[in-house]
Amino acid sequence: MSDQPSLPDRKPLSPAAQRALAEAEARRQAAAAARDEAAPKELQGPKGPEPTRYGDWERNGIASDF
Repeated sequence: MSDQPSLPDRKPLSPAAQRALAEAEARRQAAAAARDEAAPKELQGPKGPEPTRYGDWERNGIASDF
């Protein structure tokens, strides 16, 4: 016996709804690809997490507020 409740029967999607879902998925994939392309790689940057991520500068556990 399954632990998950059964889903009610859904009526089939119209062709227009199927096209809209396919177009939305294509837009999401294109946006994700553009977001990955747009982020340049940092050269000679800090190793590990960004030192200014909390609004101050942190190095080796010591935080300096400007």
